[in-house]
Amino acid sequence: MASYWSKIEALASGGGGASSASGSSGAGVMVPGAGTKREHLYKILVIGELGTGKTSIIKRYVHQFFSQHYRATIGVDFALKVINWDADTIIRLQLWDIAGQERFGNMTRVYYKEAVGAFIVFDVTRSATFESVVKWKVDLDSKVQLPDGSPIPCVLLANKCDQQKEGIVNNPTKMEEYCKEKGFAGWYETSAKENINIEEAARFLVTKILKNDRLTGVDPSKDSERFALDGSGSGMNGNGVRGGNGRQEGKSCAC
Repeated sequence: MASYWSKIEALASGGGGASSASGSSGAGVMVPGAGTKREHLYKILVIGELGTGKTSIIKRYVHQFFSQHYRATIGVDFALKVINWDADTIIRLQLWDIAGQERFGNMTRVYYKEAVGAFIVFDVTRSATFESVVKWKVDLDSKVQLPDGSPIPCVLLANKCDQQKEGIVNNPTKMEEYCKEKGFAGWYETSAKENINIEEAARFLVTKILKNDRLTGVDPSKDSERFALDGSGSGMNGNGVRGGNGRQEGKSCAC
């Protein structure tokens, strides 16, 4: 177990066999053989209560895959999404799938380290998961910030929107007010099952991250594989995401 936690700490702090770099986000690098094309590497957190569909969202976004059943994440899992952002830019998103019960643990500070953006997910069919959103946001803001001390951009995902909704999510105006009050960059109704708004939410978040890079003047020469896992692009676990500890158990519906 000691070696496992050492590996997680190394990954969170930019290790995992790669050199470290200064700054809080992955800056651009020249892609070999691609002329002036630049590549950005960003660490994104996906957090929220147990069973809200975090893993299903990641699987849909990364692999265009959905299953009615999932194995509840224990600890943290990883997945990589490569985006051809425009003719000159490649975005690599390292998505950290944090288990719902981890807010009560003592490892979230390690997991959150060096993140430059986040999704907080709740289940529109269970109002209790929405009530926990603010706790996740407070926890996030207390443990990771941009270089100027401001919160990292965070997007709220109202997941399973293809099903009957409960509570405030039925009132978009109140949701907008809530997000402004709590400091969210924005919010989207999503469904991993029906593939609703997941690409749109991710693009919105990346746009915010790129804007922060421009405002903070991230030095493109200082990027490196700070969040590299094993560099192979393989090693996915049964959930279709890279496993931090490979231990998962239980089943539930995740839409």
